[in-house]
Amino acid sequence: IAQAWLQHADGAPGGSVRTGDWLVVTLLLHARKLVRGVSAGLELRNRHGQVIFATGLRVARRLIAELRNSGIVDEGVLAAIGAVDRERFVSAPFVERAWENTALPIAFGQTISQPLVVAAMTEALRVGPRMKVLEIGTGSGYQAAVLAKLARRVYSIERYKPLSKEAERLLLDLRIHNVVCDIGDGSKGWPGQAPFDRIIVTAAAEERPQALIDQLAMGGILIVPVGRDPTAQVVERIVKSESGLQRDTLMPVRFVPLVAGPLPVLGQG
Repeated sequence: IAQAWLQHADGAPGGSVRTGDWLVVTLLLHARKLVRGVSAGLELRNRHGQVIFATGLRVARRLIAELRNSGIVDEGVLAAIGAVDRERFVSAPFVERAWENTALPIAFGQTISQPLVVAAMTEALRVGPRMKVLEIGTGSGYQAAVLAKLARRVYSIERYKPLSKEAERLLLDLRIHNVVCDIGDGSKGWPGQAPFDRIIVTAAAEERPQALIDQLAMGGILIVPVGRDPTAQVVERIVKSESGLQRDTLMPVRFVPLVAGPLPVLGQG
């Protein structure tokens, strides 16, 4: 299949794919599923050196290199992102874009965040191996999977039951057993498991969430996007200490809003 692809791609003007070559493309996409588990991965280039097909660790390494070039320096965070197969967490129509550095839509109007944002917020969280972490907004489960590589235990709350159940199923399928999922109003946190060493919010709060600050352990860190206007949101880091709260603004972002109040019925609303 690879040989056929190279013959077709190199035979076209500029090494590009011609209209009649989509059968070969389709075959390669099916082949991708077969070789996904190959540890070395697969990367095909045309005669001009352009990558025309990649899978496995090849695409993961390309993303990690891009994150490094964008300023992510924590090797633990980079290793965690490289160890989590993002393809498993994206919706089927977008699986071929799973390793791109971009946010992608999932169900119920939610998104799987851009890898750079995941990396930057996780790096700012400063997670240690003995820490208990609370995540607000399970979504696809991708952020929880990354945190699970770094923390002792992750507690994750999602208001949409179908998202929570699918994320829980996927995490178990990936043999990630240190994530506890629940369905609830994330703006209220998880009082029964507080205090938390670290809290991360994956939706934008209109203002700093006092309920979550109250559930931080002393010395704890909260990472939360804040802003009513979707075009003017910023990620804030709040550090809790005996002397009070230290707040830092980290980066501009664009998240779906953090919704409070009654849970939707059967995932609707």
